[in-house]
Order: sequence, then C-alpha cells, then structure tokens
Amino acid sequence: MKQGFFIALLCLSSFLWGQTSAKIYGTVNDSNGFGLSNADILINGGAINTFTDDDGKFEIPLEAGMYELIIAAYGYQDFVQNIQLKEGENIEINSQLKSLEEETTQLSEAVIVGQVSKEGEASLLNIQKNSVTIQENIGIKELERKGVSDVASAVTKVSGISKQEGSSVIYVRGLGDRYNSTTMNGLPIPSNDPEYKNIDLSIFSTDILSYVNIDKVYNGNYFGDFAGGNVNIMTKQHSGKGFFKLGMTSRVNSNAISDKNFQLQSGINWLGFDKAKNPKSLTQYGFENGLNPKKSGALGSGFSITTGDRFNVGEKGKFSFYLTASHDNDFTSYEDGFLKSGVNAQGVVQGKDLTDYQVYQYSTNTTGFLNLSHQFNSKQKLSFNSLLVNSSTQKLEEGSGYMRDNANEGGLLRRGSFVQNLVWINQLLGEHALSDRMNLNWAVGYNTVQSDMPDRFQNMVEWKSAQNQYVIANSSVSLNHRYFQTLNEDEFVGNLAMDWKFAESDDSYKGKLTIGYNGRIKNRDFEAMQYNLSPVGGLVYADFQNMDGFFNPQNYVAGLFNMTTFSGKSLDPQFYTGEQSIHGGFANIEYQLSPKFFAVLGLRGEFVQQTVAWNTSLDPMGDENEMEEFQFLPSLNLKYEINSKQNLRFATSKTYTLPQFKERALFMYEDLGETVYGWPTTYASTDYNADLKWEIFPNTGEVFSVTAFGKYIENPINKFTVASSTNDVSYANTGDWGYVFGGELEIRKSLFKSASINPVQFTVGANLSYAHTNQELNNEKVFEETKLSNGSRMNANFTNSEDQFQGASEWLVNADVSFVKDWERGGNLMMTLAYNYFSDRIYALGTDGRGNIVEKGLGTLDFIIRTKLNQNLGFNLQAKNLLNPSYERFQENNSETISVLNYKRGMNFSFSINYQF
Repeated sequence: MKQGFFIALLCLSSFLWGQTSAKIYGTVNDSNGFGLSNADILINGGAINTFTDDDGKFEIPLEAGMYELIIAAYGYQDFVQNIQLKEGENIEINSQLKSLEEETTQLSEAVIVGQVSKEGEASLLNIQKNSVTIQENIGIKELERKGVSDVASAVTKVSGISKQEGSSVIYVRGLGDRYNSTTMNGLPIPSNDPEYKNIDLSIFSTDILSYVNIDKVYNGNYFGDFAGGNVNIMTKQHSGKGFFKLGMTSRVNSNAISDKNFQLQSGINWLGFDKAKNPKSLTQYGFENGLNPKKSGALGSGFSITTGDRFNVGEKGKFSFYLTASHDNDFTSYEDGFLKSGVNAQGVVQGKDLTDYQVYQYSTNTTGFLNLSHQFNSKQKLSFNSLLVNSSTQKLEEGSGYMRDNANEGGLLRRGSFVQNLVWINQLLGEHALSDRMNLNWAVGYNTVQSDMPDRFQNMVEWKSAQNQYVIANSSVSLNHRYFQTLNEDEFVGNLAMDWKFAESDDSYKGKLTIGYNGRIKNRDFEAMQYNLSPVGGLVYADFQNMDGFFNPQNYVAGLFNMTTFSGKSLDPQFYTGEQSIHGGFANIEYQLSPKFFAVLGLRGEFVQQTVAWNTSLDPMGDENEMEEFQFLPSLNLKYEINSKQNLRFATSKTYTLPQFKERALFMYEDLGETVYGWPTTYASTDYNADLKWEIFPNTGEVFSVTAFGKYIENPINKFTVASSTNDVSYANTGDWGYVFGGELEIRKSLFKSASINPVQFTVGANLSYAHTNQELNNEKVFEETKLSNGSRMNANFTNSEDQFQGASEWLVNADVSFVKDWERGGNLMMTLAYNYFSDRIYALGTDGRGNIVEKGLGTLDFIIRTKLNQNLGFNLQAKNLLNPSYERFQENNSETISVLNYKRGMNFSFSINYQF
C-alpha cells in the first residue's frame, strides 16, 4: 500500500509540474570553478529576478522575447548578456565570475572567496579538499537528506563519533565528554548540565544551522582543553531572496502511544517553562505539586516559523537578517525494562533488583535564533547572533522488586524529575581586510545558563508479608524526599586574530602569519536542597497510587511525618561555586614549502586558573580549592598534494584535559542507580595526538579517505566506584598513562545520475572506524594522590590493572543510500535509508572483583522521505529506530555475565508539512 502511494505521488507530481514554458537556466561558478550560491539573476534590470541555489544553479521560466541577463554576486564582476528566447526554447547559460580582488597567497586557496555555499555536500568537500589543516564538515543539505533534526544526531553521522544512550555525551574516537569541546562560530559555549563539560547538542535544532565543522585534530586557534574533537556549530546567515516559512510536525513513539498507563509528574505545563518554587520552609508542607502521577496523552507535535531577507545598503553594502522560532515536544517510554544495581563479584544483587522497570518521558525544546549581518563593503563585515533555547525533560521512573535494606521482601519505587535548561548565547563578530596582506578577525560573546531541577521527588514503599500490606519505607530518612536544584552560570568569551602574508613570489605570497588571543571567563553558582519525608511511629500503610493521601499539609500539621533537610533542620542549602579563567595566545605560521607541500606550525600558551568553593553535607564547615597552571601547546599540520584530486596529510599536537567544577567540589549527588561526589585533588591530564590521512576526491561531491590516528594520555581522569561500604562513585587520576589508536574509512559515491536538466540520482555513503583503547588503573596512585588537608583519602580496588576507556566502542559504522528526483519547477523527491552501528563499550569500570558494566552494541535503521511539491509546499516523513533493538547493559564477572539493565525505546514516526511564501 505504501509503495502504491509513493508511485501515485510521483505520477501526480510529474503530471502537474512536468510541463514548462521557455526558460533560461544554467550554473554560476566562482573563479575557482565552485558553484556560487545566492548570486543575483536579473532580467531586464531586475523586472524579473531569482537567485542561484547551493550548487550555483538557477532557472527562470519566461515567454518568448529579447532579454538582458545580468548575473551579480558580491565581490565579483557582473556578467551581462543579451538573449533572444524563442517559444518553447530552453537556453543554458554557464558563467564563471571573476573576483574583484583575487586572493594572492597560495595558502589562501583553503579559503573560498565570495558567497560559496557551505551548506551543500559538494561545497563542503571542496573546502575539506583545499584546507591546509585536517577537518570534516557536515552541512544542512546532507542532514536533511539523512533525516537529522538536531546537532547531536548530526555529529554521529561523522566517522569515529558516537553518542551514549540515555545521556548527552558524545564520544570522539573513543574519548568522552571531558576530552571534547564545543564552539559556535568559533566561540566556546557553556554546558547546560552541571554533570557535563559540553552542552547537550540535541537541544540545537538544525533550523539554526549552516553546517557543523568537526576538528579531530588540534590546531592552535582553539583552546587547548581538547583531545577527542571540537564540534563547531556554524549558524545560518541569510543571503538569498526574502522568504517566510511555516512548518508543522506530528510525531509518535510506538511504545508511548500504545501504553494505556502512560503517566507523568503532575504540575508541569505543556510548553516546558513552568517550574515549581522551593517553599524554603519546615514549618509547613508548602509544595506546589502533588506526588501522584497523572495520566497523559502521548502524541508529540511541533511548529516553526522562519523568515529572512537581504537588502542593499548604499552602493556597496548589504544587510541581511535570518529569524527562526520553533517549539517541539515528544513522548517516549521504555518497554520490557528491568534494572539491577550493586551486583557483586559472585553475582549477588546488593543494591536494587527491579524486575519491572518503567520510564515515561516528555521532552520539549523551544528555540529562537536571530542573525543580523551587515557587509559594509568587500573589506568590512559585522555579524550578530542571538540564540535562546529552553529545553525540558520530564521523566517518571517506576520499578518493583528487591531493594536491599529498604525493601527486602520487595517494594515499589517511583522517582519523578523535571529538568529545565535555559541557554542564551550572544555573539558579535567582525571581519576586516586592512590591506592586501593583512586581515583582522574578532569575536566577543556573552552566554548565560539557568539549569533547574525543581521539585524532584522519590517515593518508596515496601511489602510486609506479616501485615499483607505495603508500608512506607522508613529505614532511611531520604527514601521519600523532594529535591530542588539550581545552577546559574555567566560566561564572557572572546577571540582576536590577525593575518599577515609574507614571502612574495610571482604576484602571490607563500606564507601567512596569524597571531591571536582567546579568552574565557565563567562563574558558576550551584545550590541544592532536599526535604526528607519520614513517617513518625511504626508501620504506616500506604496506597502507592495515592502518596498524596499521606504526605499532605494536614498530616504534617498533625505530626504524622517529619520533614528534615541535608543537615537536619537547617534551611541553608548545599552549594558550590566555581570560577574559571583561561587566557591563551597563539601564533600560527603557514608556509608553502613547494608547489605541492604546505605546512602549518602552531605555538600556543594558556594560563588556566580554576577555583571551587563548597559547603555541603560532606563538608559542613566548607572549604575551597584553587588550581593554577600554564600550558605550552605546540602543533604541526602538513599537507602534500599528490595531484589535483589527492592529498596526503599529517598532524601532531600536545593538548590537555581539565577536571570540571563538579569533579573537584565535595558535593554529593544521588541518582536512582548511583551516588556521585567530587574530590578536590583531581588535576589536569596531558595529551599527545597524531593523525595520518590520505584522501581522494574522484568527482564533485565524492570522497574516499583513510585515516590512522593515535593518542597518548598522561594521568587520565576516570569516574569509578570508590572502595567503601557505600559503593559511591567519584573522580580521580586513576593511572599514569592511557592510549588510543585506530583508523577510519570514509566513502561517498554517486552510483547513478541521469543526464538531464532535472536528474534522477542514486548516492551511497559509508564510514567505518576502529579504536583500540587501553589505560593503567593504579590503586596505589589513587590512594597516594587523593589526600585532603583533613587527612581523608579515597581508596580504589580496580578489578583489572589495565582496561579500555569508558564509553569507547571498538567499531562504529554509518551507512546510507539515497534516491533523489528533481522536478521541473523546483520540486523534488528524496528518500534515504540510513544505518548506524556501535560495538560493545564500557559503561562503568569494574571494582572489588566485579567485572566491567558494558553497554551492548546495537544497530539502528532509519527511513526518511522528503518531498517538495513545488517552490512553496513540502512534506516530510520519518521512520526511525525501525529495528527497535533492546538496549542492554551487562556485568562481565569471571563466573558469569549478568544483565543489569534492559529496555526497548520503540519506533519513532513523524510527519511534517511546511509552506514557504
């Protein structure tokens, strides 16, 4: 039936748009032969006009007659031609515009002059080919073809990159969150979660994107806290004709829609902005939201509004704006779930054994983005970006089964949490050509983050066979509680770089010197308050579906339960504050050693200062810790052009890895499966990196590349289970060394393209990566290096003396096949089948004789259809996670392998419609 529908759709489209009148069409290229996007196509002085697309192509339907055609692009000489067009005639005009100011240094061939699109796959491959340094890019056109709607999903389409299930963590070549960095338009951006160094990339909609640049090889332009990769989000700037676009989406998760018991925490609104206030009182039970969950529908939706335009300002200037606003929400739930925690080396559960584990989740994302750009002339340009993202996640977890010391005969556990993150990023960027030999680029930014967890709650009841009843669990005062957490962060960032060309030879320059500065100053305030609810007296019977029936203002006034905080009756919250400043200066020398051999030597110095202060239940008296260090970071990039289509590249560098605020603050955070705290003695790691890459570009839009890489890390930082009776988790430099080596293979190939104006095309793409990781795990090192001023230490008892890195999959595979059919008047049909696979990876290192907890490898399959019926109307259909595999974690003990977590996420379907005026 589906097949018949699509055949009918094709036939209808061919009938409606297959016939055209006479027209002029063609391609506009720059002086390097690359397609120029958004060039003005003017007929008879602008009486009729259009713009070139991302590949430099255009077409204008016309009646028979004599016309003057003008092609104009900013920074290029105009192309003018008179054309006599006959009835029913199609005339092709292909032009190559000459730049008004040709670049004069050979090295600058890596910089594409004019307004060449950086959204199309072919253009980005051209940039990759000509760049002196190793880089990879993925543009919005490729992301649309693969059905990608957020940046997190986008980067996983790049070789060697994967995302950890259930979190925001991105792994690059086996290295996780702490080893990576995130920037927007070259400026660093903050994390929206105190748990992580990097912002959750899934909160960024592709509506704001031009392309994403992924640097797996370090160069001195970036901050040195880098070993895995830097993800640079390049935001959209409008440069075409004015438009206004509306979009609507409906989405459904197969688990959520079929679950008649789908329920969520009460009191949270649909938009995801509402949050309960901390009552800050022990004299009354003043919480805004109830404990009883509420049933909910499970049909997701979304809408978007996007507009942009460009204007001439004076004789040489142009001003443009781009504005988008959107809201999306989504429902998901787990199916066939179970959870075990605290399994010892003998396979005995010492924590929780929840044989029925359910998760219901509702997520929202509201995004507003504005870009203003003013090009004063060919030498001066200013841009302003403002991005506001409000993301929220409402999650209700329920489980039943054994809970050691709290429900030995079995019990029921429920935790409801609502997290709201508000991120506001503001940037001002300037580009100035001071002379033929000197350029100045600068950027400043101010970012704020507000991350709140308002009114998280937990309820637990245990079964008493003697009473044949469930009673409120009361072996610890914190088993039933309500929790409030806030984080506020302000950050100022800045970049400054000046280029100077030297070594003039034959009207060109062989060398370029870049000197610059990067600065980053941020302040964080974090507070947490927990209200423990404990019944007074003996056994208190409870209806688990009506916990508000006991925990309510009336029963509190009657003295039926107590309410205490972390420190008893004090309303002073736990807190930590963090201040961090990084100031870096760099000098890069690019030089053309021969007609085919290029080199970039980078020298960088960074001064790092980080101060963390706290007052928590682990240290009620409070304390602070300061870390200062200077890092010298050299780098070298070499490129040899074997011929016009092949490059051989080599790169090496030294970088470092900083511990995060939370990892150095004596603050304890209790999650459903583990309790985590920081430790002030954790210090920075040192990283040494090397890459060797061969790449060939057979035809436009095609690439074949092979890469070998290696990294050596001194004093790697790990999250591990402390050897103690509580089995809490903390952070330390767990060994003297660690290393990663492996390889990557990437192929993009056009299998078939018909020779017509509106072609049919089949393309395939695939990338494969292998990473072998190993590190020392040293119990004595942890004991010796973690002593505090009060004499406290941490103990480690690693099961293995050497092991793989956490989160590192040996094998990663991405593959896709696409079919594209263009129609006469701008419409098209695009279908893509995309597959992703990651092999087993360590979730938690084994301790005390227990084996590693491993996340089982799996594959996912997505099918995407995008159709544009004409220049205005389009439909999209996405079917994701079609294989619906089981997500599983298992513990690899010597005696047996034990499954400790299992669930299915269900299949996801969405349908969207958009109309552009």
